[in-house]
Amino acid sequence: MTSTPQQPPQPVSFGQAFRYWLKLGFISFGGPAGQIAIMHQDLVEQKRWISERRFLHALNYCMLLPGPEAQQLAVYIGWLMHGSWGGIVAGTLFILPSLCILIGLSWIYMAFGQLPVVAGVLYGIKPAVTAIVLFAAYRIGARALKNSLLWCMAALAFLAIFVLAAPFPLIVAVAALLGFIGGRVAPEKFAVGGGHGAAKDNDGPALIGDHTPTPEHARFSSKRLMAVIVAGLLLWSGVIGWLCAQYGWHGALTQMSWFFTKAALLTFGGAYAVLPYVYQGAVEHFHWLTPHQMIDGLALGETTPGPLIMVVTFVGFVGGWSQALFGADQLFMAGAVAAGVVTWFTFLPSFLFILAGGPLVESTHGDLKFTAPLTGITAAVVGVILNLAVFFAWHVFWPQGWAGSFDGVAALIGACALLALLRYKVGVIAVIGACGTAGLLFTVGQ
Repeated sequence: MTSTPQQPPQPVSFGQAFRYWLKLGFISFGGPAGQIAIMHQDLVEQKRWISERRFLHALNYCMLLPGPEAQQLAVYIGWLMHGSWGGIVAGTLFILPSLCILIGLSWIYMAFGQLPVVAGVLYGIKPAVTAIVLFAAYRIGARALKNSLLWCMAALAFLAIFVLAAPFPLIVAVAALLGFIGGRVAPEKFAVGGGHGAAKDNDGPALIGDHTPTPEHARFSSKRLMAVIVAGLLLWSGVIGWLCAQYGWHGALTQMSWFFTKAALLTFGGAYAVLPYVYQGAVEHFHWLTPHQMIDGLALGETTPGPLIMVVTFVGFVGGWSQALFGADQLFMAGAVAAGVVTWFTFLPSFLFILAGGPLVESTHGDLKFTAPLTGITAAVVGVILNLAVFFAWHVFWPQGWAGSFDGVAALIGACALLALLRYKVGVIAVIGACGTAGLLFTVGQ
C-alpha cells in the first residue's frame, strides 16, 4: 500500500490546466455519472487539485442548476482554480471535441446515411436507444422517487404529456409549484438526501483543500456579479440580434437561437429531461428534422464524448442542412453554422450560472425552500422520460404506425439491450456497438 502524501501538490499553471481540460474533452464518455467519476478520480484522488469536500460542494451546487452538471462542474473547478478565464476554458474544452466530432458524424449521416452499411448499423442502434432511454427513466426514478407522493407526481407528468400533450415548460412549472408547496406542507417528502456519499479525506492534502481560503476572485462582489450579467446579456443579445437583423425573426437560425435558449433553461434532471421539449419544438413545430432522424441523433450523441445534450448539435446540423439555409450547393456550411448556433445558445447559460452564481448561491445548498421545487421537477422528469421511451418504441417497433406490421427483430434487439443495461450493467457504448453490429448483420443477411 502507498502512503498518503503529506504535502499538497505544486500550484497548477494555466497551461497545465488547459492540457488537462482538453484531454478530458476527448475521454469524457459515459454520460454525467461517468464524466463526474473521471473528474473525481483525476482531480481528487490522483492530482489532488481539489479536496473531496470541496469537489462535492461544487457538485451539489451544479446539481441544482439547469444544464449539464458535469460540464458545469468542469467550469466551476476551472473558475475556482484560475478565475473566469479558467472556467471558460474548462467548459469550452469539455464540449469542443464533441462539437467537432458530431459535426463530422452528422455530415456522414446526411450525405451517406442511405448507404446499406450505414442504414444497417442505424437499424440496430435505434432499438438500443429506446432501451437506453427506458433505462434512464428507471435509473432516475430509482434515485428520485423515494415516496408515494413523488411517484404520483411522476405518473401525472406522464399522463399530462402522453394523453394531454401538455407542453414540457408547463409540466416543469407545475411540478416546481407543487414542490414549493410540498416543501412547506410535507417537508419530509421533499427533503433531499445526501446523494453523493459522505466526504472522506484520505487522499492527502489538496491544492484547494477543505480549509483553503476562498480565492479573491471567487468571493461575492456585486460589481463583479453585474459585470458577468452584463457580459452574458451582451453575448446573448449580440448574436441573436445579428441573426435577427440578417435573417429576420422568423429565420431558421434566429428561431433556433431563441428555441435553444429556452431549452437550456429547462434542462433540469439531465439531457433526457429536456429531449421531449426539443422533440416537440424541433420535430413537431418547426419540422427541422423527422422523428427517425431525432432517434438517430440521440444514438450518435450516445457514442461521442461530452454531455448527452450535445445531441442538439445534430439537431442544428440536420435542421440547417434540410432547410438549405445558404443554398443547395452549401449544405455542409448551412449545417455546420446551424450546429454552432445551437451549441452556443444551449451552453451559454451554463457558463453564466457558474461565473455569476458561484459565489452567490453556494450557501443555499441544503436549504429546503430551494431544493424542494427541484425535487418536484425531478419527479415529473421521470414521467416525461418514460413518455419519450414510449414514443421511441412506437416509431422503432411499428415503423409504419400502429396499422403497420410489428418489427420483431428490432424489438428483440431492444429487449437484449435493456437486459444488458439492467441485469449485466454493460456500458452504453458497448451496448450501442453490439446492437449496431447486430443490425448490420441482420440487414446484410436479408
